[in-house]
Amino acid sequence: MTLSVNTNLGAMAALQNLNATQKELTTTQNRINTGLNVSSTKDDSAKYTVAQTLRGDLGSLSAVSSSLSTAKSTTDVAIAGGEQVSDLLNQMKAKAIEASDAGISADSRSALSQDFDALKSQIGTIISSSTFNGVNLLDGGTGAVSALQSTDTNQAPLAVANQDFATDITNLGATFTDAATAKTMVANLETASKSVLGKLSTLGSASRQIDGQSTFVSKLSDAITAGVGNIVDADLAKESAKLQALQVKQQLGVQALSIANQAPQTITSLFR
Repeated sequence: MTLSVNTNLGAMAALQNLNATQKELTTTQNRINTGLNVSSTKDDSAKYTVAQTLRGDLGSLSAVSSSLSTAKSTTDVAIAGGEQVSDLLNQMKAKAIEASDAGISADSRSALSQDFDALKSQIGTIISSSTFNGVNLLDGGTGAVSALQSTDTNQAPLAVANQDFATDITNLGATFTDAATAKTMVANLETASKSVLGKLSTLGSASRQIDGQSTFVSKLSDAITAGVGNIVDADLAKESAKLQALQVKQQLGVQALSIANQAPQTITSLFR
């Protein structure tokens, strides 16, 4: 073997091995710190591209979920108001039936009429108050609900139309003044109640549809999140074991380099 003070091949080889070990050690430490096996396109371009695409899908699904949540809240507020309206209509019907009895006094019928008017006024308040995020599905206005169903923007949105409870109450007509008008009011109330129940059924169906779509979006989001993890997450148990091995290898590399650097000193013994 040629001995030279100008070129120390052993030290050069030891340094290259030590640098390689240091590079592996840095990579392993980064994986442990981030929890990711692929944190950059420099690690694995193919896997990074797939993961980034899936992360984009997750962001889109988050927007869909938010849209569905708003639609659900708006619909549920309308349902709560509609159910209360239905209850009040039943109470109004009871008052009207009682007032249709020709045998009661005028004062009693007048008291029933006042109670009837109060209930009707309460219905109006409930309808106007059944608003969420500026949308009212009961007032007969232009308010309606439209929610994204998926990330496919070409797919028709999930829509809930205004159910116009206000018109049903308006169609009841004037307050009863005698037994005959009270009987007419009973019939009007039956018609209004049927209409309200039908519209409540529509709202209930829409709410269930929104629930179903929200559940699907949530499960899909979870599945994609798990998929991203399978692609880019690091096996921390494996990386921890590798870290310890590399640390020992690094220490041995430093020692090997130190020994190799001492080799040229043996040349001086030849000149003694």
